[in-house]
Amino acid sequence: MKKLAVILFLGILVTSCGGGAGAGSDTKSTQDPYDATKKTDNGNPTYDPKRGEGKFTKVEVGATLDAAKATNGEKIYGVKCSSCHKTTDEKLVGPGWKGVTSRHSAEWIMNFVTNTDAMITKDPKAQAQLEICLVRMPNQNLTDDDARALYEFMRKNDGIK
Repeated sequence: MKKLAVILFLGILVTSCGGGAGAGSDTKSTQDPYDATKKTDNGNPTYDPKRGEGKFTKVEVGATLDAAKATNGEKIYGVKCSSCHKTTDEKLVGPGWKGVTSRHSAEWIMNFVTNTDAMITKDPKAQAQLEICLVRMPNQNLTDDDARALYEFMRKNDGIK
């Protein structure tokens, strides 16, 4: 009975870890604006650095702060962000947040906090930040609403009222 269980376990392990050509494993989305096959005049892949990498393409940001979202964002910051980021310009593990909303667009910030791995892989600004901090930001599994609330907290931290 033990041999059967071991064989069954190994069979499942081999099947689940196989690197075969499963559905979609080597297909490239036609919607991806980053295309390594397209080259610039100097032979480098094309890339639009203002595009970011993620689903947020247009974030409506009001002239005034959404206080309820900022309060919720402060709670999220306390739980998921404060161990690596300070609200000042001082670097802890990651960069300080002072002035972050003037350095990056709302779309870029929200895409970065919700799609960290893809941004670090493809975005020059995110890659430059990784070179400075030397620690890859972990995926915090933020929802879209969490990302927006966090962005409003960043705006509040930057003095938006």
